[in-house]
Amino acid sequence: MTAQQPESVLYDHPGPKARRLNRILTVVFAALLVAGIWWVVAILAGKGQLDWDKWRPFVQGRTWTTYLLPGLFATIKAAAISVAIALPLGVLLGIARLSDHAWLRWPAGVIVEFFRSVPVLILMLFAFTLWFTLFSVASPLAGVVIGLVLYNGAVLAEVVRAGIRSLPRGQAEAAAAIGLTKSQTMMSILLPQAITVMLPAVISQLVVVVKDTALGGILVGYVELRRAASTSASSPGLVARKAAAP
Repeated sequence: MTAQQPESVLYDHPGPKARRLNRILTVVFAALLVAGIWWVVAILAGKGQLDWDKWRPFVQGRTWTTYLLPGLFATIKAAAISVAIALPLGVLLGIARLSDHAWLRWPAGVIVEFFRSVPVLILMLFAFTLWFTLFSVASPLAGVVIGLVLYNGAVLAEVVRAGIRSLPRGQAEAAAAIGLTKSQTMMSILLPQAITVMLPAVISQLVVVVKDTALGGILVGYVELRRAASTSASSPGLVARKAAAP
């Protein structure tokens, strides 16, 4: 006997008319996509944005070794340090907000609500100024990292708390029934399950950390990728080439 192919439970297989319609729609949307790309390229070319003089620096090694690659490394370094500190800090604050002890729950709530409501740019400026006051050394990296850690640690704490709260109460009740303590229940039962729930929000917030490093280049002078690219655009060699262009 030949094994029958399992039927899909998600959708019905399209018939001849549906397949023909899908082919027509595919051709139409492909044509629209090509027309849209052509329209964008035509507008950019008409405004001189595709001139070779504007794109020549990107094929020169000096632009990459002096500006872009160091700026990219600085962005990755600030983001990596911030994530490495903010993620465990957010987990600790999120768990503390769920504590039965008021002396632990209330301070954690105040910290989270305060730093979550302050703009990250202000936190960077405050951290940069405080670091200079304490150590008499201007450290843009410290200002960026501290600002990102304080803000994103508070946001991640709310993500952790919401992820744990979203679990059914029966999980904690079953753990208590077999004699687990609250700490064991949190670390062995609730937190591992909550990770899958809060993972999309955590990843989105980590992407925000990478993007917010650009704020450090605006206010505290941290030379990340955006600031390095802006510096390269105003470098003397590039300005001279632009002035020599007709």
